[in-house]
Amino acid sequence: MSWQNVLGRVAFSNCDPIFTNLDKKWKVLPAPPSWLTGHLLRQDCLCAPIPTADYAKYSDKLLLLPNLAIVSKGEVGSVLLFGSRPIEDMRDIALPSDSSTSVALLRWILSKRSLDPKYLDLGPDINMMLSKCDGALLIGDRALVAARENPELIRLDLGAEWTKITNLPMVFGVFAARQDSPVEILKAAQYDMVNQYTKFKSDQKIRDDVISQSSIKLGFGGERITEYFVDEVSNLLDNDGVKGLELFLSEVCGIQESPTWLNLD
Repeated sequence: MSWQNVLGRVAFSNCDPIFTNLDKKWKVLPAPPSWLTGHLLRQDCLCAPIPTADYAKYSDKLLLLPNLAIVSKGEVGSVLLFGSRPIEDMRDIALPSDSSTSVALLRWILSKRSLDPKYLDLGPDINMMLSKCDGALLIGDRALVAARENPELIRLDLGAEWTKITNLPMVFGVFAARQDSPVEILKAAQYDMVNQYTKFKSDQKIRDDVISQSSIKLGFGGERITEYFVDEVSNLLDNDGVKGLELFLSEVCGIQESPTWLNLD
């Protein structure tokens, strides 16, 4: 199968509503968020949800697919700073290797509080991270599981903090493609992914099926996963989301140019 029929996806549950029952004409390539950026640039896949901070880094080579993203409008539930002491007392924080957006956002949030801890890049394992540092940043399914097992260690939900400061949604990931990608195939991919997410939101049977599969995968009850998909993480990029995205790109990443979007006309 050609790379033009391969869609990258984050190897976390936050994209399950799109990819669980996606049309079989698409082959799906799962990987950690930061790995997907490399896959995309090497043309291992047609498009992929990559960290927003990575889009800023490679914006001259990439374009964005409208209406799709990994977004929170308040608590995100899966991008969390853990620690056994208050944030103000953290001397050092372990950063995960799998997402550049959460790392950039955490640094920005702490700078807003005039805090400047030391940072250490480590593999995303909470026990190992907290054995070496006062704080540990985790994302995705690992953060969800760590929160369930260590609720007393949660110190900050980064999605909630961004919205508290900006009053806008936080866009952790954007669906991107290379600017030289075939436009008509990109349009078809965008349509199918948006359509699948629309079905998830509107069709109770499809929603229950996705929630059931995600719950089994993570070892959670359906109630928690329903809360995650309904109240915390969205894959729809609306107008407020675009405003949040543009603010993150300018304020946190220093990118003043507006994003380049796939033209659906």
